[in-house]
Order: sequence, then C-alpha cells, then structure tokens
Amino acid sequence: MTAGIALLLCATPALADSNQPPAPLANVQLKDPAKEAQAQALMLTLRCVVCQGQSIADSNAEMAGDMRSLVRTRIQAGESPQSIRDWLIARYGDYVSYDPPLSATTAPLWIAPLALLVIGAWLARASFKRRRKA
Repeated sequence: MTAGIALLLCATPALADSNQPPAPLANVQLKDPAKEAQAQALMLTLRCVVCQGQSIADSNAEMAGDMRSLVRTRIQAGESPQSIRDWLIARYGDYVSYDPPLSATTAPLWIAPLALLVIGAWLARASFKRRRKA
C-alpha cells in the first residue's frame, strides 16, 4: 500500500502537463524580421508566471508558450509592445515584468537593497571603529 502511494506521488508531476498542442505562434517566428525582433525584445522583459525566474522567451512551460503566442499575435496585428506589456501587467500584475514600476506594492523591492547597503555600511563602520580602539 505504501509503495503504491509513493509511486502515485512520483507520477504526479508527469500528469501535470496537458495533452493540448502548443499555441499557434508559441514556437514559430513571425515572417517579418522587424516584428519578430520586437516580439523577442518584449518577451525577454516578461517573466514566466509559472517558472519564476525565466523570461517567457526562455521558458518551456505551457503558460510561457501561450504568452509567447499572444505577444506574437498582437505584434503581428500591429499592436505596440508597450500596450501589450501594459495589458499583461494589468492581467497578471507587476510580477510579470522584470522591471516593476515604483508603487506602494513594489516599494519594498526597491528600498530593501538600499536599506541593506546602508545597514551593512553602518555595521562595517562600527566594526572598524572597534578594531581601531582595541
């Protein structure tokens, strides 16, 4: 019984992928090189909402493929990269962008590195002062 449950738990990730074919333009480049370059540039700035750390251009996740297809479809239709980016941010939140804007929600992401640098400098200064006195 225990071995059967262990096998089922190991097989669960294999069942996570769907059997759906990839989105139409997920893995196919646009015929117009200028539009494909726009799409690629935009896709490199968008984070895969499933992979957490890969751009949609680099991810093999099904969701990233859907997002690549959406970007290429809209670029092909003549929509600007900025309007596509704004739509995706409105739909998925600032997390989808590698360059989130400064807002009340993202302020800790922008302030924390600076605060840590100040705290580190203050601790280093205090440590050096103690060594000089000793």
